[in-house]
Amino acid sequence: MITPRALPLLAGTGFVVFWSCGFIGARWGTEYTSAFDLLAWRYVVAGALAAAVLLKRRPKLTSADLITHAVMALLTQCLYLGLIFTGIDHGISAGVTALIGSLQPILIATLAGPLLKERVSGRQWIGLVLGVAGVALVVADDLSAGHAKAVVFLLPLGGLLGLVAGTLWDRRRKPTTSLLDALCLQSLVSCVFFVVVAAATSQLTVPRELQFYGAVLWLVVLATGGGWGLYLVNLELAGATKISALLYLVPPTTMVFAFVLFGETIGALAVGGMLLCTLAVLLITARPGGRRTRISLRCDNGGTTVAG
Repeated sequence: MITPRALPLLAGTGFVVFWSCGFIGARWGTEYTSAFDLLAWRYVVAGALAAAVLLKRRPKLTSADLITHAVMALLTQCLYLGLIFTGIDHGISAGVTALIGSLQPILIATLAGPLLKERVSGRQWIGLVLGVAGVALVVADDLSAGHAKAVVFLLPLGGLLGLVAGTLWDRRRKPTTSLLDALCLQSLVSCVFFVVVAAATSQLTVPRELQFYGAVLWLVVLATGGGWGLYLVNLELAGATKISALLYLVPPTTMVFAFVLFGETIGALAVGGMLLCTLAVLLITARPGGRRTRISLRCDNGGTTVAG
């Protein structure tokens, strides 16, 4: 049986692993088609599963919750994933996109005080800065390789802003739907968006390569179900600043996956960056005196989300 103390650790670890799978799946799938074609197929499958779940559960949904989830989907899945996948499709490596995404904690910490009334301590600010330094080391070699034009890097940056806006929107709105219903509703909105955009831009195709559909299943099961689902869980288990700190572990984890699946090497700078990322997360999530922050699960709010 999972104890309340172990639940945040397991949820956080799972989130880092599955969120990293989204970047790997994007690189895999865009080898065979465009970013929006890949995302359309991903959400056709995810949307069909979501529709079946909602028909089975028949949840009671208010108009306020429907609006909240629609906006969340547009910000954290349509905008974030659309721009992230397009950036990878135009030559930005998975490690660099993960690096840009991991800058979310700095933006969240900056806005959490005035908007969410979450206090950010001096120790946590030190951790946030160390996290940025760590992820910079992890992808330093990749950034200097010149795989894409400088202007293309604005794509994942725009996606990052969508992710930040969606996270803050969720914490302000506090929807009452369950985590499962939230994920299903947002998947349906994303399905409509990506299919319409792909069809309108003549990008919607039927790829013949079986490997493409392997990438689609990878994204649906690991990234949508695992990554976005656990993002919702972690958003409920912790404050926005602390859950965002886990994103510092995504770039090094992504690089490990890239090494295993694509043969990309990990240099000394990357190892040093991983150590800094670990230290950053410990500083952000620990109480004074060395104890880990104890986080309780709020059962009165279903929350919402975002994914990789």
